[in-house]
Amino acid sequence: MKVLILHGPNLNLTGTRETEIYGTMNLEDINIRLVEQGQELGIKVICQQSNHEGALIDALHEAQKWADGVVFNPGGYSHTSVALRDAVAAIDIPVIEVHMSNIYAREGFRHQSFISSVCKGKIVGFGWKSYLLGLKAIID
Repeated sequence: MKVLILHGPNLNLTGTRETEIYGTMNLEDINIRLVEQGQELGIKVICQQSNHEGALIDALHEAQKWADGVVFNPGGYSHTSVALRDAVAAIDIPVIEVHMSNIYAREGFRHQSFISSVCKGKIVGFGWKSYLLGLKAIID
């Protein structure tokens, strides 16, 4: 089994940006933990990050060719991108939407996600472990 962990915009700043919301662990360390957890579970985990909508769309399209599922944190694009929503809808593998923060405890504009309706499920509010829970959901 192979799973893509796909991080959206500004997540490359995790660990230094709004640490009271996102914590102090950087993205590289999160990725290392996810790859290690995948190895323990007998699956290959590949992590990618982009700040660019088109690159995220391309990663989703490519994932359909090799991955059994995607754990996707679209970041701020959750609330704005019909194109990412359509890319998730277009691929024939399960996608779990994740967010490190509880988006429902934040600003009102963050409560709406264009992507959620085409995802298998959604996990929010558990910090970096939202990804881990998403990974386990893909496996199950």
